[in-house]
Amino acid sequence: MDRLEHVVPEAISRTLPLLKDPPDEPDTTRGYLDLLGPVNREPPGPIQAAWESTAGAAVYDTAQRLTRKVFLSLRPPLSVLRMPDGGLTLDVGSGPGDITAELGRAAGPRGLALGADISESMLERAVRDHGAPNVGFVRADATRLPFHDGTFAAVTCLAVLQLVPRPLDVVAELVRVLAPGGRLAIMVPSPRGRLATRVGKLITDSPAGLVLLGAEELADGLHDAGADTVHTRQAAFVLHALATKRA
Repeated sequence: MDRLEHVVPEAISRTLPLLKDPPDEPDTTRGYLDLLGPVNREPPGPIQAAWESTAGAAVYDTAQRLTRKVFLSLRPPLSVLRMPDGGLTLDVGSGPGDITAELGRAAGPRGLALGADISESMLERAVRDHGAPNVGFVRADATRLPFHDGTFAAVTCLAVLQLVPRPLDVVAELVRVLAPGGRLAIMVPSPRGRLATRVGKLITDSPAGLVLLGAEELADGLHDAGADTVHTRQAAFVLHALATKRA
């Protein structure tokens, strides 16, 4: 029997025109658009290679599950993003896709919510639980987002930057793909006092060179990337940032 022809999910078909360099043969065999597979990809950098390794993927998946379970209950309401009905939204480091699905409901059936992550297992789970005509998922590197400048009306990056060795590179990409006047919500763990000193030293001295961003550093990074209005708020051990891109 001939193999049934694979049908590209509707959300992915709607995603392809948003890409700076769309692949000639999109890999969507697992329900998400894989832009980091063996076909049509650039050589991975050291960070990407580490996360894509078997050990790195296991650490990443575990960290994603734990941080999202602990921190996402403290996230701000998505209403602060002021998403237009029918708008385009992006969730970077989407993990199991819960936030992406919420963005899809807020954007409505005419809109499109995309989740971007590097973990194949996370993306497979997200597609299984939340895939819809207006909710799609892309395997991509957060330090090199594949979308055109100014694509999205709203962008989220929640409980992710602490997992990236160069978080300000990701911050710059988040602002780049945000449309002028669009809103960006970021949430990161940011311990204070003695705990901050001890945790910060432990992380920055690690082989991966990870860092925890403070409010001033994050705000400066957002301003440098092109955000005009930036509000930060520390709640317990979580730092929230809401930014608007300059028109």
